[in-house]
Amino acid sequence: MSNSPEKPKIQSTDPELWVDAYGNYLYHFALSRLRNTTEAENVVQETFLAALKARDSFSGRSTERTWLIGILKHKIIDVMRKGYREKPVSDLQKNEEAIDQFFDHAGHPKKDVSKWIAKPDELLEKKEFWHVFYKCSEKLPKTTADAFLLREIEKMDSTEICSILKITSSNLWVLLHRARLQLRECLEINWFNSDENKL
Repeated sequence: MSNSPEKPKIQSTDPELWVDAYGNYLYHFALSRLRNTTEAENVVQETFLAALKARDSFSGRSTERTWLIGILKHKIIDVMRKGYREKPVSDLQKNEEAIDQFFDHAGHPKKDVSKWIAKPDELLEKKEFWHVFYKCSEKLPKTTADAFLLREIEKMDSTEICSILKITSSNLWVLLHRARLQLRECLEINWFNSDENKL
């Protein structure tokens, strides 16, 4: 007979509690990525359905919320893939033209952006900062915003992003460069140089 302690049995998840416990958080997470209320609602519903089917495979190595977010991220990527598969090439060209207003003929930013005083680690902990950040990202053309979020927030590799967005690696580099400059300018105006939210 072994004296080693038995592993604690993982409690099975209760799907009846998911909507109240996680629905609002998952919806806002999806909305910040998709920027479309209907799509956000749909992927959250699909996430709950997928989780319901897979709940017996939930190992308990992460929190239930983390597990649901993992499922949700896959659903969000599926929506993006579908959208870019169906998106005409002219739409990407329009997005490129829309952000050209921030650059001169040589590709340099028209406005010099001063150095940020705040420390990045401190900003990540501020809920208000993330509110302003996502409002700024909403001002970006869709492809530019998606490229930035997939790379910088979701930490996906360039090859996978290019596959999802149906762009080349050089297109991705340009979109990321322009996204960073435009976001920085927006944050300068609405966060770093302002006590009031101007958005």
